[in-house]
Amino acid sequence: MAEKKTARPLARVSRQRLYEQLMKQILEYVEDAQLGPGDHLPPERELADSLGVSRATLAQALVALEVLGVIDVQHGTGAVLVYRPSVAKLVKELQEHRNRLPEIVEARSALEVKLAELAASRRTSEDLEAIDAALAAMEQEIAAGDRGAHGDELFHRAVTQAAHSPVLAQMMTFIAEMVLETRLESLGQPGRPEQSLASHQRIADAIRDGEADVAARAMQSHIELVSDVALLK
Repeated sequence: MAEKKTARPLARVSRQRLYEQLMKQILEYVEDAQLGPGDHLPPERELADSLGVSRATLAQALVALEVLGVIDVQHGTGAVLVYRPSVAKLVKELQEHRNRLPEIVEARSALEVKLAELAASRRTSEDLEAIDAALAAMEQEIAAGDRGAHGDELFHRAVTQAAHSPVLAQMMTFIAEMVLETRLESLGQPGRPEQSLASHQRIADAIRDGEADVAARAMQSHIELVSDVALLK
């Protein structure tokens, strides 16, 4: 009697997230409509109705597409196509993004906590003005219904400048594009822009007061906040 082979255990079938399904459907629409770079996607309300989902659910898919560089979403103008990837390429880029998220958070903790600490010791009056201007810009963006991504970027850039450490600044420039991914993803979470702004204010207060340890802890708390994203996990 022939010896029976041992069957390999069945692998679990991963359940695709709803926003991933929406991303693929949006790409299929882009392909069918022959949209190219610079073309606008339909308004969010129209897209949500066509796909049969809420605008909040659609927003997750749009943020994911923006994080991956497929679209550019500007307040008041809607989503603009940047490039048209294949579905296979989109899935690959999505997985690569998930895999590098923990490393981006590690890099931010290593660099930005130290930058905040140094900024509290080295900041000038001009540096404080730049930090305040960034906070004001982010507050205005949020008040206008936007996510505050530009003001967020300005704030972290101002803190980096206030540290007066050219080598650390150069290292931040190196990871800037990866940080942009986490920025867009974090600020796309409901209520996160307001939370992030309040977190920025605590960092700014510590820097203004010259409290290096407090500034470092505030920055670490901020990075932990913005790294808590449910969207692409």
